[in-house]
Amino acid sequence: MPGGGPSRSSSDPGRFARLRALGAAALIAVLLTSATASPAGATGADDARWVWPVEPAILVRGYEAPASRYAAGHRGIDLAADVGAEVVAPDDGVVRFAGWVVDRPLVSIDHGGGIVSSFEPVTANVAEGQRVSRGQRIGVVAAGSHCSDTGRIASSACLHIGARLHGEYFSPLVKLGGIPRAVLLPVE
Repeated sequence: MPGGGPSRSSSDPGRFARLRALGAAALIAVLLTSATASPAGATGADDARWVWPVEPAILVRGYEAPASRYAAGHRGIDLAADVGAEVVAPDDGVVRFAGWVVDRPLVSIDHGGGIVSSFEPVTANVAEGQRVSRGQRIGVVAAGSHCSDTGRIASSACLHIGARLHGEYFSPLVKLGGIPRAVLLPVE
């Protein structure tokens, strides 16, 4: 090695394989983060986690970010729930809407700071403009969920939960605490 420094060409054939593996791991981490990440401001150290709106909380379908604003995707999560199961507010807020949208009853809650949650199908026992507290009953799961439309679960119903920040959807699992922090590990 002239000049006493490392040579630009390597005699270690595994070096490039390790670099490719490291690059692939970094790309996977970026893709996973963008698929599950929330918009800026949706989480933070000061943010309290939401409570699960139904118990037990059994996830049957996760959030699937669309490729673009109008592309296909699943803009929320589905939890297994029986018709008649109690649904509670995940956090304090004001009922923004309680009524029918197309063929399903829906409740949405404005939590402040631009965050709005929505729940369907839910027969509401709250009214638009009403203040609700974390854990307060807002209604019951109604028949006619999209889970039963697709045959995704054996149960006849599920609860669909949506979350938006300033109109942009993000995974409710961010607020519910269901997305573990991504950690990159060294490749050996």
